[in-house]
Amino acid sequence: MSARTPLPPRRLVRSLAGQLFLVQVVIVAAVVAGGAVLAYLFTAGRADDAARRQVTAVARAVADSPTVLDAAGAPDPTAVLQPYAERVRVDTGVSFVTVMDTAGVRWTHPLPEQIGRPFLGHIDWALAGETRSETYTGTLGPSVRVVTPVLDERHRVVALVSAGITVQSISARLRGPLLALVGVAGAALAVGGIGTYLANSRLRRHTHGMGPAELSHLYEYHQATLHAVREGLVLLDREHRVVLCNDAARELLGLEGAVEGRPVDGLGLPDALLAAVSGDAPVRDEVHLTAERVVVLNTSTIGTGLGRVLTLRDHTELQALSGELDSVRGFTEALGAQAHEAANRLHAVVSLIELGRHREAVEFATAELALAQRLTDRVVAAVGEPVLAALLLGKAAQAAERGVELTLTPDSSIDDGVLPPRLTARDLITVLGNLIDNAVDAAITGAAANPGPPEVTVTARIDGDHLLLRVADSGDGIAPGAVDDVFRRGWSTKQDGRAGGGGEGGSRASSSGHGRGLGLALVAQAARRNGGTVEVGRERGAVLTVRLPLDRPARDDAGERERVAVAP
Repeated sequence: MSARTPLPPRRLVRSLAGQLFLVQVVIVAAVVAGGAVLAYLFTAGRADDAARRQVTAVARAVADSPTVLDAAGAPDPTAVLQPYAERVRVDTGVSFVTVMDTAGVRWTHPLPEQIGRPFLGHIDWALAGETRSETYTGTLGPSVRVVTPVLDERHRVVALVSAGITVQSISARLRGPLLALVGVAGAALAVGGIGTYLANSRLRRHTHGMGPAELSHLYEYHQATLHAVREGLVLLDREHRVVLCNDAARELLGLEGAVEGRPVDGLGLPDALLAAVSGDAPVRDEVHLTAERVVVLNTSTIGTGLGRVLTLRDHTELQALSGELDSVRGFTEALGAQAHEAANRLHAVVSLIELGRHREAVEFATAELALAQRLTDRVVAAVGEPVLAALLLGKAAQAAERGVELTLTPDSSIDDGVLPPRLTARDLITVLGNLIDNAVDAAITGAAANPGPPEVTVTARIDGDHLLLRVADSGDGIAPGAVDDVFRRGWSTKQDGRAGGGGEGGSRASSSGHGRGLGLALVAQAARRNGGTVEVGRERGAVLTVRLPLDRPARDDAGERERVAVAP
């Protein structure tokens, strides 16, 4: 059996609350102890001063007594003064009252055996007529004593009086206040300790028992995680001011500089996004457009009204891929429609042949073939860009199946290789595909009120240093009051009940698979992303014109959000 490897000793890491508790207990104990010591010293000093004043008063009162003066000249002073001195001692509460001659020989003393013996202490200043106090160790132990002279009528010193209180008596007097002081100090320490414990228990709950190093590491992990995740995260306080904004959120919202502490309505967000962020109701997977991105927004409340947390996911690429998928699906449907029409034409030709109408069969077959071929030849000859050509042919087949005639204007011309790599196929499909879908829907919607067959006219050409994409329909057009809202997400004249522009906002968006009211917003976004402009006009119906620069200048972020122009 192999020997077990001993585990490393576990290091005891005290929590932040525990460390603060110890520090606070030490501080409270030091403050209480210091206060107790100062109070004791102050009380002891007051007691010592009071004892000196008391013995001084007693000694002077005895020295001024006529009894003492008369006894000092008597043959036996002790017989008179001993009872008197003891009575004064008992009445005043001092430890001793000693009357002596000028040589220091005692006439009185609390201990009778000490009578006749020399006084223990200094009497020089008393012989000089002064009254002084001192602390001296005599027969009764250390005491605070006063020696004062007894003067006759001629102010001659005829005797001395000493009164004193032993230090032990003074200490006994301090015992009561000292015990009270100790009790108060103990109570203060207990109250302070309990308060500190309760405060630190609350702190321990908030810090989850972690120590300073753990909290520091947790903060570093927190910051690293917030700025590393690809989802945007924004924290708002009760007043909708930004508390935290990670790097992904800055990129998705196009924010620059310091944003912490700024109100959310001062960040320049789109109105729809700002309304969703500022509302009280939670938001779940709501799609919004910023200047150049499609983001999915989720919001929730922090705690009990502490603020809101916003998460943002970038769906720009997914939305573009969805648009491409819609275009591919459209091509597939167009091929299916063409196959269906070809089968119908073939059945008609076969039936004519069976009926013996050979000439009519040939004329019918060649007429349909010539019509389809002319459209194909026109698109291929005018548009050398393969993506745009394929898109136009597919949309033409879809429009024909829905009863709408899609034509390409004679001035359309785009040579292959003219478009710069910056103008990606994805953006071209987003712009032109959504415009055509929108126009087809508008032409169908307005067919009942407008004479003639529903038509859509497409212009795609190079106009100087710009790519011009222009789509006109035979619908009812866009109401003047709705021009400013055309490129706002969620705009739909069908939803608002306005005639004429229904295809411009809602129908086209639905047919392109981007969700109601999102298609034209994506057109404006793609134009903005490539430095272009979008104009809204009117001829027979609505006319939408997109201009994309072929040689885009250096990007100006400050003015980027104003690059889309809307002209009625």
